[in-house]
Amino acid sequence: MAAEPVNVNEFQELAKQALPKMYYDFYTVGAEDQHTLRENVEAFRRIAIQPRMLVDVSRIDMSTTILGYKTSAPFMIAPTSLHKLAHPEGEVATAKAAAACNTIMALSFTSTCTVEEVSSSCNAVRFFQLYVYKRRDVSAVLVQRAERNGFKAIILTADSPRLGRREADITNKMIAPQLKNLEGLLSIDVDSDKGSNLEAFASRTFDSSLCWKDIEWLRSITSLPILIKGVLTGEDAIKATELGVSGIVVSNHGARQLDYAPASITVLEEVVHAVGGKIPVLFDGGVRRGTDIFKALALGAQAVMVGRPVIYGLAAKGEYGVRRVIEMLKDELELTMALSGCPTVKDITRSHVRTEHDRLQCRL
Repeated sequence: MAAEPVNVNEFQELAKQALPKMYYDFYTVGAEDQHTLRENVEAFRRIAIQPRMLVDVSRIDMSTTILGYKTSAPFMIAPTSLHKLAHPEGEVATAKAAAACNTIMALSFTSTCTVEEVSSSCNAVRFFQLYVYKRRDVSAVLVQRAERNGFKAIILTADSPRLGRREADITNKMIAPQLKNLEGLLSIDVDSDKGSNLEAFASRTFDSSLCWKDIEWLRSITSLPILIKGVLTGEDAIKATELGVSGIVVSNHGARQLDYAPASITVLEEVVHAVGGKIPVLFDGGVRRGTDIFKALALGAQAVMVGRPVIYGLAAKGEYGVRRVIEMLKDELELTMALSGCPTVKDITRSHVRTEHDRLQCRL
């Protein structure tokens, strides 16, 4: 009998064994040369943790709030698409695992279970991730369905005027399943003779004219708080803050859009400084360990999103696998906090990490 995984990286290997190559590649690859994909993970390794000694850590409290909603730990499930490619129960299994762990889940616009199926599967706090299509009425219908079904926030993905070039999907001629949320609204059937039908579908549907003024349009169709996902510069963070959005997600889309964009963790502090505490900053990209979560919190993130590891858990062991991934990251974060002298999330400060920039400053 195979040993149980002891970290999320081992779940990735199990997912590779369980999935057809086309689907495994879909979940794991980044854009073009995959430089940013590697950097998302490697950049964390260049940040050192600076622990404090002789602190009472007999009780560790990881609980926090995200947009005012209490959660058991300062991370949530990132919006990731097409969960039924990983497991027959799809996003419903992921939602049940998140609810069992008191963890917020963001449901992808391109989910393979409907908003209604996920909502009715369990009682939990959930956010809804949005792509804006050329047919704005389709996006509006999905937002309104999410609000009607109890979702608590809208996460507008702002980094996808077009789909990034994911060469494995093109080589594999990746075929996406029907998106149940779009039934009766839009057909996903496109000619994929020249490569991925995901790329062809995105080219036909994504609204590349989306810009800052369209935040007002989004506000006009929902009363839910709006977060902008995909911010990587201080300039864009200031614009988002000035427009009065409810939060920012520092993210490069899991390195699936623009290759050679910066690793998310390397620009987090710039965005945090630009925002100046006016709105929450969440973080997404490259998280594989509890130490990664700790580092992002120390650099100013209010909470962290976890994407691929959740998919790996789902592919390997369904709902149980997702639950184990969440539990592993919680256990690792709790240990990191204890060993670093941080009994609560609020005790994690900038002085607990040393970045490459810090080391360069010391030499000057």
